[in-house]
Amino acid sequence: MSKNKKIKAGLNTTLTHSAYLAPEQFSALPMAIHHASTVLFKDVAAMRARRWQDKSAYTYGLHGTPTSFTLEARLAEIEQGNHCLLAPSGLAAITLIDMALLQTGDDVLIPDNVYSPNRELGDWLSRSFGIKVRYYHPLIGAGIADLIQTNTKLIWTEAPGSVSMEVPDIPAICAAAHAKGVLVAFDNTWSAGIAFAAFEHGVDIVIQALTKYQSGGSDVLMGAVITQDATLNKRLQEAHMRLGFGVGMDDVYLVLRNLPTLKLRFDAHDASARKVAAWLASRPEISRVLHPAFPDCPGHEIWQRDFTGAGGLFSVIFDARYSEAQTDQFVNNLKLFKIGFSWGGACSLCLPYRIKQMRQDWPHDGILIRFNIGLEDTEDLIADIEQALASIL
Repeated sequence: MSKNKKIKAGLNTTLTHSAYLAPEQFSALPMAIHHASTVLFKDVAAMRARRWQDKSAYTYGLHGTPTSFTLEARLAEIEQGNHCLLAPSGLAAITLIDMALLQTGDDVLIPDNVYSPNRELGDWLSRSFGIKVRYYHPLIGAGIADLIQTNTKLIWTEAPGSVSMEVPDIPAICAAAHAKGVLVAFDNTWSAGIAFAAFEHGVDIVIQALTKYQSGGSDVLMGAVITQDATLNKRLQEAHMRLGFGVGMDDVYLVLRNLPTLKLRFDAHDASARKVAAWLASRPEISRVLHPAFPDCPGHEIWQRDFTGAGGLFSVIFDARYSEAQTDQFVNNLKLFKIGFSWGGACSLCLPYRIKQMRQDWPHDGILIRFNIGLEDTEDLIADIEQALASIL
């Protein structure tokens, strides 16, 4: 019997197997959403020839579809990298790097103002995996050379600290690290990868929490790890597979859909945040504005040298005469600002921090409040802050 002879099939088979194929050469601006766990191969030889590490073809949904490959390529382009791996969250991206590059007996250096889940992850690695974790002052710069030991394998950096806002000298840290053969990982979430050229400043690995500006809708959890070096990417890729990190293609599509407006939104956040921060700097209730574009912020000169923008996230310190109960009341009385973690979405956010519990060497007495300036009208945000300030007098 000819293999090509049409076989009359039952209803269930017809519902599962169709002879119809949509015509090729369809073109549209949005990337198609390719859902898949199982990827089909033309024949056994094709199946045996494919390797999951090779992104010129497809092997299994966990390792990617055209939708995720497209987002990875575009994120790498934005960061001027060559390779990108997607992770289920920003913290997952950080975890991937630690798991790929560290083992028992190794030493890792983490800035004292780091994103707190990164710090908690470091403490866990120290307790449970025998990895030595040490915390350094974020403004140490080239002085980090004195902390590097023979077993130091990785230095984490973040610019600025996402609560206390110090801006470190990344090129100086990278130069000291590379002189001793140590890799530098950098959290570039604050600048969305568009206001700080991490690889140009010496960084080896970049992570992004795509949950923030890239998503822009406060509705997606995702992270990315970006590199230039192929050998380093291979180490990360092996860990990525063994950890079983995958992302949903609907979420990938949401990030892809919002990328064209990333710079426009970032600039809008930035412009509004500077106006709000300048207004707050004039208020007697505020003793200090911690915004990298403002002279009061530690590392401001480095921000001027290395950055091209600032986004919407900054902090302020209330005058020491205000108690925690009063500043909590201020936050509670805000109308437009909502209480919540994260940033980069359209809605403005505000959070109080018990910063002295986070930083033993914190030099200020007042309560720290962090603002994320969203896309509302700036004057409305200022009016909201003004009425909330009046409520604590």
